[in-house]
Amino acid sequence: MKFAVALCAFSLLAAEREVAITIDDLPRGGDSGCDAAPMLGMTAKLMTPFREEHIPVTGFVIGSRCPDVQAEALKLWLDAGAELGNHTFSHANLNDTPVSEYLTDIVRGEAAVASLTGVKPRYFRYPFLHAGADPQSRQVVIDYLNSNGYRNAPVTLDNSDYMFARIYAGALQRRDAELARRVADTYVTYMESIVEFFERRSVEVTGHEVRQTLLIHASQLNADQMPRLLAMMRRRGYRLVSLDRALEDDSYRLPDRYVGTGGFSWIHRWSMTAGTKFASGEPDEPKWITEAWNK
Repeated sequence: MKFAVALCAFSLLAAEREVAITIDDLPRGGDSGCDAAPMLGMTAKLMTPFREEHIPVTGFVIGSRCPDVQAEALKLWLDAGAELGNHTFSHANLNDTPVSEYLTDIVRGEAAVASLTGVKPRYFRYPFLHAGADPQSRQVVIDYLNSNGYRNAPVTLDNSDYMFARIYAGALQRRDAELARRVADTYVTYMESIVEFFERRSVEVTGHEVRQTLLIHASQLNADQMPRLLAMMRRRGYRLVSLDRALEDDSYRLPDRYVGTGGFSWIHRWSMTAGTKFASGEPDEPKWITEAWNK
């Protein structure tokens, strides 16, 4: 009987889980170049489950990335029903960019998205999740976003998918199928460990499992492994929701007063603002992935 009650409680909890998938560095991250055929092929494959299963997704565009094929690639996102957000024009790093130049980069990024969609983007995401190394620059950007109708797109499920993506792309280029399989299998396992960690940590920080926001990047790895990632999320009881829906969770209105050079999950930021102990045990990528990335 106790087992049945526990199982029922777990099933109820799992059924209530929700996650919004957000993808950065459109039209393609740093795993490969901008040649039209592979770019469009990657994008079409990445968008297939979102289009066919009507899954909400928000993509964040780097306005200067791959200009010759950008419009054609991003049309595939729009055709899949994706919303496009502003990720600046040049992927500017607020840690080392004067704030006046950073604001200009936001404006230029906005123009790039608006030219494709016909409307100003609603969401902004800080490149590298760097939101201000000092109080003044942090507040200037916040004030600009607020006064120009933007909402920051926070991240709860932060991870190192870009490291796996670069190693995977290299394996494909060298036609090293064994390494590519090893990277892909390790990646899916690693991503589940990230999800599991932040499920627990969100309860510790907010008192409940938040509606999660996942950050990954536009890459061949995620195009190839998206069905497995979606299956993992669903197996853990997640409903795939829009960013709008995720941000209705009251947790996203918790104070975030973190100032510094780090770029990490908002769950950590809320915890630090509340003065609670920074959590240890967040999963790192395997040592062999780190070593391969460093090469």
